[in-house]
Parts: sequence; structure tokens; C-alpha cells
Amino acid sequence: MSVESDDGIRVTSLIEVAPSEAFRMFTEEVDAWWLHGPRFRAGGERKSSMRFEPGLGGRLLEEYRDAEGGNFELGRITVWEPGRRLVFEMRGRDFGPGQWTEVEIVFSAEGAATRVSLEHRGWAQFAQDHPVRHGLRGSAFVDMMSVFWADLLSAQARYARDAKQ
Repeated sequence: MSVESDDGIRVTSLIEVAPSEAFRMFTEEVDAWWLHGPRFRAGGERKSSMRFEPGLGGRLLEEYRDAEGGNFELGRITVWEPGRRLVFEMRGRDFGPGQWTEVEIVFSAEGAATRVSLEHRGWAQFAQDHPVRHGLRGSAFVDMMSVFWADLLSAQARYARDAKQ
């Protein structure tokens, strides 16, 4: 993990599948590896599933499976290059109109495995007291977001490893 600036973070993971399979698992099986609970899901403790609508302009949705139902759009896909690259705008529940961050994931072959490099940028637009920062400033906030994504990429790597067995 390396921190680029207070505006963005970069996290990498090694997944023991080919880039095309890592991309497919990241997008088609997102709900199987994306962790649950208030730290990882916009709906907090609500029962939900995550899914990408494939292709340019598709959405990343959290769909609720409780009596209230509905969904929350976490983002819109701006780059869709299967097996190579995925970019999407991402928002949280407490973002204002027109506020988005950007997540870019690059899938690179490394032997028989895939290096998944994720960069989440666009945080500079949020004031230090914005709720998205959870009371954290500067590098403490960047560290929190780095751990968030490191936990998710580790979960995807475990999922891929378990799927191979």
C-alpha cells in the first residue's frame, strides 16, 4: 500500500487467477466477496447485495433485501475494459449533489496471477469536517480509506483462492 496524497490512495493485491478472471470476479461476483456491515455497505446493517451493471454507463448498486426494499447507487462506470481496467465514480450516502470520488482498478498479469491496483481519488473536494471523513483529518483519513480498500481486495483474493479449490 502506498499513499499518493491526501486526495487519493493506492492499494494493490495479488490474486491467483488470470486478469480476465479477476475482472470477471470483481464485477460479476462482487456480492460474493464485498464485505458486509456498516463499514462496507451504505445501508449499514440492512441485508443487501452488491452488483455491477456491466458496461460503460452501468451502475454499482447496493440492493436491499428487507421489507423496505430499494437500492442505493454507489457509482457509475466510466471505463469498462474487461480483463484490463475498470473506472467508476463512487459516492456515499452523505455526499451532496454532484459530489463523487473516482475509483480506478487496473488488472495486470503477473505470471499466472493478477496484480490488482486500485486508486481511489477525489477526496480533496470534501471539507475536513465532512461526515465522510468520520472525524479524521489528513493522513489519518487516507489511512482509513487505504485499510477499507485493502480489506476488500484481500477479501476478493481469498474468494478467488477458495473458488479455485
